[in-house]
Amino acid sequence: MDPNEGAFLGSAKASPVSLSLDDYEDLFSDFDPRPFSERMLSDDFLHELKRASLDKDEEGLALVLLLPKEKRNAGQEHIIKERLKEHFKRHRRRLEEKVRGERKTGLFMVALGIVFMFTATYSLLSAGRGLWMTFIVVLLEPAGWFTFWEGLNLILFQAREATPDLGFYRKMTGAKISFTSAS
Repeated sequence: MDPNEGAFLGSAKASPVSLSLDDYEDLFSDFDPRPFSERMLSDDFLHELKRASLDKDEEGLALVLLLPKEKRNAGQEHIIKERLKEHFKRHRRRLEEKVRGERKTGLFMVALGIVFMFTATYSLLSAGRGLWMTFIVVLLEPAGWFTFWEGLNLILFQAREATPDLGFYRKMTGAKISFTSAS
C-alpha cells in the first residue's frame, strides 16, 4: 500500500471508490492493441466508475483499484495511473472548452438577435412602408426572435447537458489513484 494513501483516505473529506479488477486489461478497451500508456480506456470501466462516484464529493476522492496480489506489477501500475490521470484531465479540458464555446456562441446569438429586432423596429419607425422596408421587417423579426431564443437555449440548457460528465471528470482529475491487493 502507498504510504501517502493512508493519510489521504483517513482525512475527514475522503470519499473512497473501490473497484475490483481481474487484471489490468479490465481498465482498457479489448480492441486497442497499444501499450497501457496509450490505450483507450474501457467504456465498461468508465461507466462503472461514473456510477460508483456519482454520490461522492469532488474533494478528497480516492480511486482504489483492487487486484489479485499475484497479478500486480508496480511498474505497470505507475504507467496506468499516469494514463488515467491524463485521460481525466484531457476530457475535463475538452468539456470545459465545449461549455465555454457554447456559452460564447449563445451570447453572440442573443446579441445578434437583439440587433436584428432593433433593426426591424427602427425600420418600421423611420422609413415609409414601401415594399423594401416591409420585406426587411418580415425577414428580420423572425430572424431576431429565433436567434435570440436559440442563443438563450445554448446558454441555459445546452451548456448544462455536459454538467454531469464535467462533474465526473472534475472529481476524477482531483482523485488519488491507488492499486491495492484484493483479499
